[in-house]
Amino acid sequence: MKLPLEPLAIHPWLPGHLLVAACVLLSFTSPCAAAWPDRSITIVVGAAPGGTGDQAARIISEKLGAELGTTIVVENKAGAGGILGSQYVARAAPDGYTIMMGNIGSHSINYSLYKKLPYQPDDFKAITLVISNPNILVVNSSTPFTSVPQLVSAIKKDSTLYSFGSAGAGQSPHLSGEMFMQRVGIQVPHIPYKGAGPATGALLGNQFTFMIATAPSVMAQIKGGKLRALAVTSDTRAPELPDVPTMAEAGVPDMLVTAWFGLFAPATTAQPIIDRLQQATTKVLQTPDIQKRFKEMGGLAGGNSPTEFNAFVQTEINNWRKTVEAAKLTQE
Repeated sequence: MKLPLEPLAIHPWLPGHLLVAACVLLSFTSPCAAAWPDRSITIVVGAAPGGTGDQAARIISEKLGAELGTTIVVENKAGAGGILGSQYVARAAPDGYTIMMGNIGSHSINYSLYKKLPYQPDDFKAITLVISNPNILVVNSSTPFTSVPQLVSAIKKDSTLYSFGSAGAGQSPHLSGEMFMQRVGIQVPHIPYKGAGPATGALLGNQFTFMIATAPSVMAQIKGGKLRALAVTSDTRAPELPDVPTMAEAGVPDMLVTAWFGLFAPATTAQPIIDRLQQATTKVLQTPDIQKRFKEMGGLAGGNSPTEFNAFVQTEINNWRKTVEAAKLTQE
């Protein structure tokens, strides 16, 4: 379904980016009066290929494009814990053609982690939650660690021999690792990577000791026997990993983390476009094959309203602020 646009008198002196916004918001009789969408839509992923957000964006892209009557392009803009991609989308034309697969790191944790961030919550409009999942504490299967107590005991004996990695500073895996160390009383160096794919590859190469990763980013390696799962951060065991204990069962108290990934658009994007994107995405997420693929990844399909998703994000921002402050992780 194409989205009709409303009329507007376009002034020749209107700045370029405002002209784009004006055309999208209001034009009906002007030269820019094309139905939306009339060209491809780009979903920006603020991390390298291979992570949960990247996988989810690519899984829904074909069906979402068909539902909107256009092509969906997934573009990776990795770096700085999602900051580069988020900044790019925040500054993009608010025309519905550039949106972002944001996540718990880029759109909640980063607001507390960095004192000076080139974007803020008000720079985005929430569209809908796409996928959520627990994080998983994993080690290389070649290591002797088969339980959380074994890992913690070894680190406490000589912490200089160990380190942990993550998909990037400020991301859910990083903060989950920091939270884990707080809970069990250990401290080892953090090694950040530009996405879950590179981080997983590094762990497979034994370049660090453990990682708390989003379930979809490591599920294939766990099932393939290359990585060993020691615990999940959900309150119940993951259906795809019934033999893996929760953090509470593994002796780690108060360690509940749900990683999430959802779509965002530049703040001044017209609400009818936001609503159309949400409706199309939700329809795709409700299809049995998408739900099956997400389940196989260890994730749960979303599809809430923009209002509900925005309220959820605000709650997450407040919750993670407490964790960042307690860990004294705020950076310039």
